[in-house]
Amino acid sequence: MNTENIESQDLFEFAAYDELESEHIAAPRYSYWKSVWRTFFKNKFTVCVAVLLVIIVTFALIQPLHSGYSPINTPNINNSELKFLKPSAEHIFGTDHVGNEVFDAVWAGARNSIIISFTCTAINMLVGIPIGALWGFSKRMDKWMIEVYNVVSNVPFLLLAMILSYVLGAGMRSLIITMTCTEWIFVAYFIRTQVMIIRDREYNMASKCLGTSTWTMIVKNILPYLISVIMTYVSRQIPNLISYEVFLSYMGLGLGTTNASLGQSISMYTSYMNGYPHLFWIPVGVLAISSFSLYIVGQKLADAADPRTHM
Repeated sequence: MNTENIESQDLFEFAAYDELESEHIAAPRYSYWKSVWRTFFKNKFTVCVAVLLVIIVTFALIQPLHSGYSPINTPNINNSELKFLKPSAEHIFGTDHVGNEVFDAVWAGARNSIIISFTCTAINMLVGIPIGALWGFSKRMDKWMIEVYNVVSNVPFLLLAMILSYVLGAGMRSLIITMTCTEWIFVAYFIRTQVMIIRDREYNMASKCLGTSTWTMIVKNILPYLISVIMTYVSRQIPNLISYEVFLSYMGLGLGTTNASLGQSISMYTSYMNGYPHLFWIPVGVLAISSFSLYIVGQKLADAADPRTHM
């Protein structure tokens, strides 16, 4: 076939022009949070730990509502047959020195510990993150806030807890105040350090030259880059606060004798270590498993929140 006799319109045709199609980017659609959850659930061990954590938290929040356990309610104190029973099918964790179910005592204490730790973490983050972001962005604010931080960081936490415990008295509200009155400034200092690392990058300088407000730059340009860092801090904060609550209750500075607590149970059952070691090790085991699960899930979620792990 002689191609010289074929006209040009037979060889070529005009492509249709579509304005919307011309704006289409030939790349896979990316959703940040879908990628976060996809990365998080990719690890089977993490999923198992997350399921365990959900079971522990759910059971700790619900079980005490049905058991009605109270440290001051000792209906079996005069019944020696119900004291110091070993774990069995009928008494899952056994009974203690007054005949109460250790199972009920442990989960009632776990419930209060979880509520306090989550509440304190939420307060510390809600106060510390905005103040820390402004602190890291404002050089004028940095001058006096760093002095406040130096003073607070040099006050022993146990001394402050003892003073507030005597002033406010025992109880959940006073314990939350004790664990948040200074902890927020450590959160703020951590965020301040992270903000100072990225505040002078080129896109932030460009936004500042274009007249973007400081708060808009913090919310739009800085905090989204710190999601994984903040989640890492939270993953450490919650188990640490549970440990603080247990320690303060163990020292008699926590919830008092009228409220259940893991620290109170550990302190109370320590004297029975020789004859009935399960009374001590059961609440310690629940505390260890809860703290470990919270830390692992938080760390893995923080890793998944880092866009660099998204493939």
